[in-house]
Amino acid sequence: MKKIVLTSIVALAAGTALMAGVNAAGCKGCHGQNFEKKALGKSEIVKNMTHEEIATALKGYKAGTFGGSMKGIMKGQVAKYSDADLEAFSKTVGK
Repeated sequence: MKKIVLTSIVALAAGTALMAGVNAAGCKGCHGQNFEKKALGKSEIVKNMTHEEIATALKGYKAGTFGGSMKGIMKGQVAKYSDADLEAFSKTVGK
């Protein structure tokens, strides 16, 4: 029974990650395949950020309230996504 429950939880988590509307391929060009790079030599390393920090940053970029010199670039990248999409995506990267 425990295996069934555990398998269900893993499947749900994987499904949630796949359903996140954010296209990670667009992120990886600047942030690296495993989000290990400073984008354009300026950003935080995303894999070192918490899920909450990532969600806050992404939603802030969308609102235009976060990002300093990267604000203009990132706002264009995230504007098309809902806050729910950004929140779900943030749970698939970082720590």
